[in-house]
Amino acid sequence: MEPRPPAQAGDAHAEPPLLRAGGETREGGGPGSDAPVVVEVDDVHKQYHTSGHVVHALRGVSLSIRRGTFAAIMGASGSGKSTLLHLLGGLTPATRGRIVIEGHDLARMSDRQRTLFRRRRMGVIFQDYNLLSTLTAAENVALPHLVDGNAARRSAERVGELLALVHLSHRAEHRPDAMSGGEQQRVAIARALLNDPAIVLADEPTGNLDSTQSFEIWRLMQRVAHEQGKTIVMVTHEAAGAAFADRVIVIKDGVAVGELHPKGSGDAALVATGYQELAG
Repeated sequence: MEPRPPAQAGDAHAEPPLLRAGGETREGGGPGSDAPVVVEVDDVHKQYHTSGHVVHALRGVSLSIRRGTFAAIMGASGSGKSTLLHLLGGLTPATRGRIVIEGHDLARMSDRQRTLFRRRRMGVIFQDYNLLSTLTAAENVALPHLVDGNAARRSAERVGELLALVHLSHRAEHRPDAMSGGEQQRVAIARALLNDPAIVLADEPTGNLDSTQSFEIWRLMQRVAHEQGKTIVMVTHEAAGAAFADRVIVIKDGVAVGELHPKGSGDAALVATGYQELAG
């Protein structure tokens, strides 16, 4: 695996421009080159004004991600990776540039339209699980349907399917305090998939887990992307987790400085080396 710098103008054999290639065909799974593009980010800038200073959180980021791709956004603290995830989720607007999810330009939506779109077409996985302690695993997974008023029977069937997918059918009636951190995060993944989203956003999903539990979560996310055809975008600072992704987009000081293609190999050493070459 080699780091991929931007193509040079006039190079007949150059790769496509930085972060424009979309998902690659992955041996043994992953997106094909003919899979539709789900995420398009075009020359996105994000600025914050604090105490009379302008903070440039993102500087001209462009990328596209195809359906069924497990993509990792990797960078140091303060690099802009979490800001990019928030923009993809429509939680904050870009200062300049376009973000298009499943053909919908987020900037052209009203606040209410963005909220509904996020609820129905996006799933979110949090570092701290965000499960309700008074509800069972099955009830936590069903929460998005309760908010949207979906039929109880349809919801129960879907919840059962998803708990089976994450290998937690036997934990359906258990509350979070009776489950391990890894099990709670698997419940959270099932909940994120309930509404059959086009994209799943994961913010440091293994930050509270040990290495064994983290490995299980990364493999599960890889399987969900490839077998369920979900586009997963995960923010991480861990090479071990990024190595399970099809693509690793490296962010430094608000700039997308390059891309790695571990193709889900799980080879953390290669990802760590490539990351250092791009961002070190």
